[in-house]
Amino acid sequence: MTIHKEGYTTIALSLLFIFILNAFIDYKFADIAWLRWLVYIFSLALFVIVLQFFRNPSRSFTSGDRLVICPADGKVVVIEETEEPEYFKDKRLQVSIFMSPVNVHINRNPISGVVKFFKYHPGKYLAAWNPKSSTENERTTVVVEHKNGTPVLFRQIAGALARRIVWYVKEGDVVEQGKEFGFIKFGSRVDIFLPLGTKVNLELNQVVKGGITVLAELA
Repeated sequence: MTIHKEGYTTIALSLLFIFILNAFIDYKFADIAWLRWLVYIFSLALFVIVLQFFRNPSRSFTSGDRLVICPADGKVVVIEETEEPEYFKDKRLQVSIFMSPVNVHINRNPISGVVKFFKYHPGKYLAAWNPKSSTENERTTVVVEHKNGTPVLFRQIAGALARRIVWYVKEGDVVEQGKEFGFIKFGSRVDIFLPLGTKVNLELNQVVKGGITVLAELA
């Protein structure tokens, strides 16, 4: 397992904070052993928590020409037909994956193809399970067209804790299934919109892994 590049600055700032905190406690309360040990334990726990936010585990990824692979680790919270108002402006099959703070936060391309549309939306930070988060929170929208002409839309949505969405794609890029397209710090949600009639291989509340779990099969 390695640490993702998006975590370098946060980890460095955390280490600086821990160093200053421990130096202050050692200087001001050198004679209170229980307080110093309490701060040491807190510091270790904080550092481990920050590290796990940015972990990048080694994986053998799933691939397949007609397969749609889960773009994120987490739990399936939505499988339903719904109106997609931004790009398609018609009914699509929506699958949503909730990413908790303990999940890996890397986002991966669910299919290979060409990026036909990209847009970043600044916005609110409602809880990721709130239905309004899809249209009111900070988010990105990416549409990748498969070589058979099928477009798949996927959307990064910031949650209550997340304050920064990172993306690595732009319109016209050729992307590869399983490769990173972005990162959401401290958890949130990813929505995927598929053509009606697409065979979905997931169930509600199923735990999935980005780049590994097969989400659906294209017609």
